[in-house]
Amino acid sequence: MIVTGGTTADCSQAAELVDGLAANFLMADKACDTNALLQWCTDNAVTPVIPPKANRTEKRDHDKYLQRLRHLIENAFLKLKQWRSIATSYAKTTATFLAERQIAASMLWTA
Repeated sequence: MIVTGGTTADCSQAAELVDGLAANFLMADKACDTNALLQWCTDNAVTPVIPPKANRTEKRDHDKYLQRLRHLIENAFLKLKQWRSIATSYAKTTATFLAERQIAASMLWTA
């Protein structure tokens, strides 16, 4: 997990977040359709399953079947948000904020 400011775009941290992970595919939504992340996929022999943004001049194909499976990822985020402190962000410090999310993710992973 990476903690950033509230105005920082998620896609700006995506390559750093997945760096070092072994995978065949990288699933993400349109917001992560950035040249930097696509270059990371190319450099690491990972197939991107990211639909192109509407304003992308050079359209590219993506696996629509695998993209439909992304709802499983979204469901995981919904389960994390069932923890009241996660959904409402009561944490006052960055360390507490990160710790709450790590504990919740661990509980979800082991459930």
